[in-house]
Amino acid sequence: MIPPSSEHDDRSELQRTIDALGPDVFGSIWRSLPDEVREEYAYSWRKIARPKQLPPPGSWRVWSLRAGRGFGKTRTGAEWVRMGVESGQCGRIALVGATAADTRDVMVEGPSGILATSPPRWRPTYEPSKRRLTWPNGAVGTLYSAEEPDRLRGPQHDRAWADELAAWAALEETWDMLQFGLRIGENPQVVVTSTPRGLAFLRKLEAEATTVTTRGSTYENQANLAPPFLEAIRKKYEGTRLGRQEIDAEILDDNPGALWKRIQIDAARVKHVPQLSRIVIAWDPATTSDATSDEHGIIAVGAGMCACQQGKPDLHGFVLEDCSSILTPRESCDSVASVYSRRQANTVIGETNQGGDFLEALLRSTDEGKRLAYRGVHAKDGKRLRAEPVASLYEQGRVHHVGCFAKLEDEMVTWDPLNQVESPNRVDALVHGLTDLLVHAPPPSYTATSGLYRPRR
Repeated sequence: MIPPSSEHDDRSELQRTIDALGPDVFGSIWRSLPDEVREEYAYSWRKIARPKQLPPPGSWRVWSLRAGRGFGKTRTGAEWVRMGVESGQCGRIALVGATAADTRDVMVEGPSGILATSPPRWRPTYEPSKRRLTWPNGAVGTLYSAEEPDRLRGPQHDRAWADELAAWAALEETWDMLQFGLRIGENPQVVVTSTPRGLAFLRKLEAEATTVTTRGSTYENQANLAPPFLEAIRKKYEGTRLGRQEIDAEILDDNPGALWKRIQIDAARVKHVPQLSRIVIAWDPATTSDATSDEHGIIAVGAGMCACQQGKPDLHGFVLEDCSSILTPRESCDSVASVYSRRQANTVIGETNQGGDFLEALLRSTDEGKRLAYRGVHAKDGKRLRAEPVASLYEQGRVHHVGCFAKLEDEMVTWDPLNQVESPNRVDALVHGLTDLLVHAPPPSYTATSGLYRPRR
């Protein structure tokens, strides 16, 4: 832990007390306290929180806690909800995550979620089937997903916690429905806990007079983070554009040297897909699987006929799923086989430059792997030459993201092929998949009964 400077002490009140007494003295005092007193201190957020984790003063409607990974955003959101419930300031709370699983696994059941941070006598009853938390004083929290914004249509709330807003698939629609429901109580408020992305919506939200923004870095919580994690992110991301976003929580403009622009991706984004003629699982394996490893790029893409603005039918690409992650070779093979089966795909396209032959053999060793169609590709051209035709398809509006793929899109608008030798594995997988479906695809044959699809936004 780096000692804070005399100009800025970001430690909590309790942490300063511990540091002043020394751990041995404080531990002795702590053990001598009655159980109820120790519980009060253990669950007293105002005594253990860092100043940036406490609600800002003044009259505000939105508190945007924009912070890096590992800052403690989830704990802050959970404690803010708990303080409101226990003080009687709120009784109907909306808990909104990017997906239903995120809301459940992170906001409610996670190690920093509402259940884990609540003292026993104030712990709410959780009814997963009803998507509901009920506190001893009658306050009710309801779980929502940004994948289903219409569920927010109708219910009333006096407080809301919006987690990882920048990753919401239907961002504006979900936010609008949430705002219409924040209409009871003396001062309905919402806290937004998110690592940022270069979204116009986020910039606009933070510019509003009723929004207060708190920005924090990953390093501010380093006392509670694993040293290997800190060392890994320093080595790989410190000083990079992605590091400035994910560690320092900067809202960045698109990289001028990037092949893709966020405005192009957003303009072509859709919720629905046509009947697809082919589905490909594109796989760009990583060479290692430790904490500093690159990710295995695993992207599901499909092709289907669409009517363009001029009415002429053409073959369009659809990005269906991003399953990329840091995985072991076996886990990577299992993930590829799983998404292949789930999507009823036609082919797996695997890059063979970095151990692809070995991974194909490993993939074939499984029951599912024996049945799938696989084709290896050896990348001969430079990464920029391979990516440029795919970027052109985006410019033409012929590639649509079905929902939001935050990590993939961040890499697309960040990677500069002229100044960065290595491209992210997600982008490599995307390029391989769309190249197979659209760039190298034969000209489609049109019939009068083809049933052209016009993408619905």
